[in-house]
Amino acid sequence: MLSAVGNQKSNESRMRSLQPVRSEVPENITLQAAVFERPGPVERFFRDLGPGLITGAADDDPSGISTYSVAGSVYGYAGLWTALFSFPLMAAVQLMCARLGMVTGRGLAAVIRSRYPAWVLWSACALLVVANVFNIGADLGGMSASMQMVTGVPAYLGTPFFAFLIIALLFWTSYRTIARTFKWMTLALFAYVITAFLARPDWPHVLRATVVPHVEWTRAYLSMLVAILGTTISPYLFFWQAAQEVEEDRKRGKTTVAQRRGATDEELVTATKDVVTGMLLSNLVMYFIILTTATTLNAHGMKNIETARQAAEALQPLAGKGAYWLFTLGLVGTGMLGVPVLAGSCAYTIAEAARWRAASLNKKFHMARRFYGVIAASVLVGLALNFARFNAVKMLFWSAVLNGVLAPPLVILVVLLTSDKKVMGKRANAPLARLLGWICAAVMSVAAVTMVLG
Repeated sequence: MLSAVGNQKSNESRMRSLQPVRSEVPENITLQAAVFERPGPVERFFRDLGPGLITGAADDDPSGISTYSVAGSVYGYAGLWTALFSFPLMAAVQLMCARLGMVTGRGLAAVIRSRYPAWVLWSACALLVVANVFNIGADLGGMSASMQMVTGVPAYLGTPFFAFLIIALLFWTSYRTIARTFKWMTLALFAYVITAFLARPDWPHVLRATVVPHVEWTRAYLSMLVAILGTTISPYLFFWQAAQEVEEDRKRGKTTVAQRRGATDEELVTATKDVVTGMLLSNLVMYFIILTTATTLNAHGMKNIETARQAAEALQPLAGKGAYWLFTLGLVGTGMLGVPVLAGSCAYTIAEAARWRAASLNKKFHMARRFYGVIAASVLVGLALNFARFNAVKMLFWSAVLNGVLAPPLVILVVLLTSDKKVMGKRANAPLARLLGWICAAVMSVAAVTMVLG
């Protein structure tokens, strides 16, 4: 009997040993871990933001801020409608570029090379590089001038400091670090939203100017319109967007074009969310910069503002020291975001056009010397323009106008490529995307031609 009891206990012991062991971790900690492993919709939304957010934020660089500041000071609230108008056009074009990079596994220049003659490719590359270098020069000058305003450090010391800091950042950090840093730097743009509220605008007037377009058929106004569209829907953003989608795939281990080719529905939805958010941020900041300078400078008769620095200096007595500091420091933050994108887009474009291998920010410097050489050359030539005493205002204006002239043919190329089933397969453009793309090309073309002939 005792033996039977012993056998029964032994069997029960063996059965218990076969059952799953219950975790010693308290239930509340287990639940917290489960919640942490499954991020909520808000956390998931911000986690999915990347190339589109960075591209949109980089659009509001110091040269763009200067253009918007001049528009607000000269034409007041009359320019506010352009932000509302440009948002869907910009979002549509940038989304086409993102989808192109994701579906083909290649950058924009590489796809153009495969479908069009060499003269089309290299003409676009040459114009892009010239516009970018002038833009880099204007941005470096704006950043150093802003630092001089708040620290007293002479601009001739600040300009090379920022140039070499940016080169070092791109040369000796990983793409993952660069992307993470850029993502956080987008917060600098909210300085301009806060500044607008500190300026206390006339909100009923603001609303009316936002929804009712105002156009003056004069050469001066049309030049400003071309500059606004050119600095907002900029060609370098097209090349950068497609290249960054390719970089995201490389980061996931997809090192060949064949591995990168194609995109799932979920990936395209995530990219759409990312791009639309980035373009919304870009146009929102543009809107509030025009609003701020219109409320302060234009309302007080200050219509001879030519740079963002002059705008910041004029803000202090009108909107207070807080607005002055936010506007000024925002210039430095946006420059640190914009110049690397300008230089990087030059490098990606030339590398793709020339079929260079190992052309990627994911590669170390010694593995992609030519690629990083283009980055360094772009920044250093922009730096040299400042020391050659080129007029910063003219550099700013002509880079914006050149972007405005170059953008229409490039938009046409983007629309044609992303509507071509030989390139995109079943991911070719939907009718609405094509329509917005053609409207964008037509509006920018008409504005540019009218400016030249006007």
